[in-house]
Amino acid sequence: MIWVVIIGFFSGIISGMGIGGGTILIPALIIILGLDQHQAQGVNLIYFIPTAVVALITHAKNKNVLWQTAKPLALLGLAGAAAGSFLAVSLDADLLRKIFGGFLFLMGLSEIFKKKKQERT
Repeated sequence: MIWVVIIGFFSGIISGMGIGGGTILIPALIIILGLDQHQAQGVNLIYFIPTAVVALITHAKNKNVLWQTAKPLALLGLAGAAAGSFLAVSLDADLLRKIFGGFLFLMGLSEIFKKKKQERT
């Protein structure tokens, strides 16, 4: 039970920063709690709703939301989420885990090279 509290707290901090708590939540649920990939992603989707609402309210109050940009992104994101959900449930959990791991790896590399590029300028 303590692990659930720790995982929830730290992924909430990451979510509030706009980074995406799933980057911490999904691997933690799999590694520490032993969930399979589909279960971890399902928990992440439920977890995302209240944390996203709180983060959105906070960022909106601070006038950090460009509504004209966000509206079309949100609509297209809904369509992509529906397509991705149908695809995810049809994939084997091992393959889904590898795809997610590859995504995290590529995002990590992107951040490393982005930081190095910023240091040079």
